Amino acid sequence: MKIKVGFGFDVHQLKKNHPFIIGGVHLDHHSGAFGHSDADVLLHAISDALLGAANLGDIGFHFSNTDDRWKGISSALLLTECVRLIAEKGWRIGNIDAMLCLEAPKINPHVPAMKKNIAEAAGISEDDISIKATTNETMGFIGREEGVVAYAVCLIEKDVKA
Repeated sequence: MKIKVGFGFDVHQLKKNHPFIIGGVHLDHHSGAFGHSDADVLLHAISDALLGAANLGDIGFHFSNTDDRWKGISSALLLTECVRLIAEKGWRIGNIDAMLCLEAPKINPHVPAMKKNIAEAAGISEDDISIKATTNETMGFIGREEGVVAYAVCLIEKDVKA
């Protein structure tokens, strides 16, 4: 068996009275992430980790923010496409470990729903997904609630002939 590890990072600006979607879950908050797609920072970081592990570039390469086909698209659909792309090269997901960094709202109550959404989009078990969250202790653009950040690490694997 061959394994590879990928790392993903994403950041989005927060805007007042804008939808806030993380892990496919609509969060009730006064601000939301702004971007070309639905700006799901968690799914973008996971997608980048998967693509990077398989040496397939990044989501900007595959889903350019200058291409109107991706305007407002669900990031769950982008994640599903990334899983298809790595599968074309013979890879499957071993696990995903992700970290969100934002001041508010609290993420822990939404983690089960996020894991369910990611598992469905990626075709893996919820047991293979870890999602954690932290604040920035009121420092910087995250602390001022001007933005949200996500980091993700994934392991992909494939069977190889001896």
